[in-house]
Amino acid sequence: MTHSANSPDPKNAKNAKSTNSTNSGDTANRAAGHAGTGRAAAGPLRAPLSVYLNDHLLGATVGTELARRIARQHATSPAGAALVRVADEIAQDRTALLRMMRDLGVPVRRYRIGAGWLLEKAGRVKSNGFLLRRAPLSSVVELEALRLGVEGKRMMWQALSALEGPPSAVLDDERLAELLRRAHGQGKTLEELQLKAAKGVLDSA
Repeated sequence: MTHSANSPDPKNAKNAKSTNSTNSGDTANRAAGHAGTGRAAAGPLRAPLSVYLNDHLLGATVGTELARRIARQHATSPAGAALVRVADEIAQDRTALLRMMRDLGVPVRRYRIGAGWLLEKAGRVKSNGFLLRRAPLSSVVELEALRLGVEGKRMMWQALSALEGPPSAVLDDERLAELLRRAHGQGKTLEELQLKAAKGVLDSA
């Protein structure tokens, strides 16, 4: 059969249809690929929260060890009972943080826990002029360090309380409020004890 110059060739039309179909499929595949990439990229949005909580877990590990040591050293002093209570609460707060991390799906970096334990032990070896026994200022400095750690923890509880995104649906507002109140009480107790210790040492200098 003879076709005019303006008449479409059935074979060419078939090939064009096939090409268009292939191109459409490629476009759809690329679109699906981009969509998949978007979903995969959403995962790392949790990274800041993971880093933040693991950093505080490191601090909580150091703080727990330090608080227990201070409580043991002052067990027979007038401040002994208060320090034991604070040490117990700090250990409980660390457990609460671990539970929140689990509920939020934040993985615990175990090496950070080990690093925290080592940091606390290394903190005992310092140049204070007294290599074989505790320096008079040791208690003052340790109480200051513990007070700063408690303040950092209080700010963490406060930051978590202010969350409005998906993580906020997992967190217990009443529990966070309780932890905030407890951190405030711990800070007040440690501040009073640190001032008494500082006066006792610095007034005699």
